[in-house]
Amino acid sequence: MTSLLPAPDRTAVAASPGPPASRSPLRAMLRRPRFLVSATGVLLLCATAVAPGAFAGLFGHGDPHACTLDRSGQGPAPGHPFGYDIQGCDLYANVVHGARDSLSIGLLTTALTLLIAVVLGAAAGYFGGATDQLISRVMDVFFGFPMLIGMIIVLQTFSVHSVWSVSLVLAFFSWPVLTRIMRSSVLAVRGLDYITAARELGAGHLRILLRHVIPNAIAPVAALTSMSIGSVITAEAALTFLGVGLSAPAVSWGVQLNTAQQYFTEHLGLLLYPSVFLCCAVLSFVLLGDCLRDAFDPRLR
Repeated sequence: MTSLLPAPDRTAVAASPGPPASRSPLRAMLRRPRFLVSATGVLLLCATAVAPGAFAGLFGHGDPHACTLDRSGQGPAPGHPFGYDIQGCDLYANVVHGARDSLSIGLLTTALTLLIAVVLGAAAGYFGGATDQLISRVMDVFFGFPMLIGMIIVLQTFSVHSVWSVSLVLAFFSWPVLTRIMRSSVLAVRGLDYITAARELGAGHLRILLRHVIPNAIAPVAALTSMSIGSVITAEAALTFLGVGLSAPAVSWGVQLNTAQQYFTEHLGLLLYPSVFLCCAVLSFVLLGDCLRDAFDPRLR
């Protein structure tokens, strides 16, 4: 018996469009104003840190060490839009040059923290057992110890407070957070089929970690590093404000805030301008990290 139903149109079936291809995370980020604003702020901050003299000289005077006590605490003047600090130095030039040390500490500390987190987090999550227990218990000790007090105590033992010494102390107390995230990500990856297949084919632990586990588990940690930079810059400013971070002749926003605490009631600009630059820098890194986390963390997509 001949069917009365019409034959399917194979041409139409073949031409029917499939599900729309998802946009890449990078292309999706480029459409977000929040990402564009924060990325522009971070790039401008990095350019300022690399070439502070060019930005400090926009108004014709870019030397933060050219000081005249006769102009101590004076307000804005031609070529000096922020006025002068207590030593009679150009405040605008000092604020601009302060970006280099503050950003250097933020980037160096975050790089050291990320390195420690990847190594320890991958080892704890992949090997498990006694290795995981040891690393986890050490992390618990750090989580239970007041971080600020610990950093103050350790920094007081240093005779020289430089960018390197402050960065090492900050990294020493900052690694547990990213390490725990890395460990959780590795735990979710190590049982996947391609890891088991690589193990059955005779690949060693080091090869599996470097070729398969870490590249597929590092995305959530890498997305948080930008926010970590902002947190480190704030921590450096707080430690320097308390007198245990960088010290003169270093030029950073924390050093300027430490100096301003004695005179800001009479000269508000000493406190206002470094604080504004510090807040803008931290906000740019935090917003950028937020965008990266939303784009690259698969648990949020």
